[in-house]
Amino acid sequence: MQGSTKALMDPLSTRYLPLAQARLRDAADPLFSYRSEFFIPHHAGEDCVYLTGNSLGLQPKAASAAVQAELDDWQRLGVEGHFAAKNPWMPYHERMTSSLARLTGARPSEVVAMGSLTANLHFLMASFYRPTASRYKILTEAKAFPSDRYALASQLRWHGFNPDTDLLEIAPNGPGGTHLPEDFEAALDKHGSEIALMLVGGVNYFTGQVFPIERLTSYAQERGVLVGWDLAHAAGNVPLELHAWKVDFAAWCSYKYLNSSPGGVAGLFVHERHHGAETLRLAGWWGQDKSRRFLMEPDFHPIPSAESWQLSNAPVLSMAVHRAALDLFDRADAEHPGARRVKSLALSAALMGLLDRTAQTTGAALEVFTPRADHERGSQVSVRFPGRGKSFFDALTERGVVADWREPDCIRMAPVPLYNSFEDLSRLESILLELLTP
Repeated sequence: MQGSTKALMDPLSTRYLPLAQARLRDAADPLFSYRSEFFIPHHAGEDCVYLTGNSLGLQPKAASAAVQAELDDWQRLGVEGHFAAKNPWMPYHERMTSSLARLTGARPSEVVAMGSLTANLHFLMASFYRPTASRYKILTEAKAFPSDRYALASQLRWHGFNPDTDLLEIAPNGPGGTHLPEDFEAALDKHGSEIALMLVGGVNYFTGQVFPIERLTSYAQERGVLVGWDLAHAAGNVPLELHAWKVDFAAWCSYKYLNSSPGGVAGLFVHERHHGAETLRLAGWWGQDKSRRFLMEPDFHPIPSAESWQLSNAPVLSMAVHRAALDLFDRADAEHPGARRVKSLALSAALMGLLDRTAQTTGAALEVFTPRADHERGSQVSVRFPGRGKSFFDALTERGVVADWREPDCIRMAPVPLYNSFEDLSRLESILLELLTP
């Protein structure tokens, strides 16, 4: 049965969610049928309560056939598959363009599927971190995902600067260790003339906090700072309008909320105002003007789009899975506009509600530190269980809950709208009550 998105946001999210009521909510969910499009891992003969879409999204059932089609064409055609395959391999990355543009709020010329996340950030910083003697510092958030910090520190060292003094990290001074936008603005007011680049995670990997991308982008750019965003935890999770927000550049991975295979091909965004040949790029032949690519000329003539940041031809087998996953997003969003965001908020609100109830019912100490305001969170809910240790997490795992442990006492859980259900959350609540009741 399919219902309306309004039915997802009923008052049940504030009460205990017994199984029968959870199933009623699932019956009213217009996206519930999409669960059957994914393989759900099993535990003890039934579906796991899979809550780690923020780390690795589940496999679309269409992935195998998509890869096999390319293997078949490789077997049948060999090198001629670049031009004669059902989906010719030479322009294969172009099959992702319209979907990625829609999901990120970009123009088609501003996005490209390519590479891996941290490598793409380095490629982009080669273009957009151009320090001078007076403007050379980088602004970021403290406790960013470690790979981002490694990348930023290495860029500073590469250019002869010192991360200890020239990487400005904004401490998390908000509730539960979240960040306050005004702290970034204060740093920009104080150091703006020295800052060359601001690079921040659009959704913090640890807290699940959604940053005000438009607000901070505008504030930094008004002070002459170029702005990039790591959207690893944002793409496919929260609404994005990168073109309208005038973001300079962004990068994301596809294996989390986009469900596009472990280590699957990533993507990047470059605003169209930077597409001219005057923007420096680390060049490779797949970024060369398409009409001249096979002339094998010594000089580089960049495609006037984000595609010019490509270095090499497409990893077709990885991209086949990416396309299969994007098909699900395209279909769900066409059939039920806005439903993914509505359901995401409903699931995360229900999860926070059941955690609150569990604490009240059992007397257990736990702390939800993901922001509760709708505009400040996506699918992820992070919670501390002080004093419980990893043995508590292991007990959840033994009961079929697949979540994510972070030392010393944090569990991250992310119910995502295309395959998680309210029944998942009802089962989680029962397990938590079992484990935490004295």
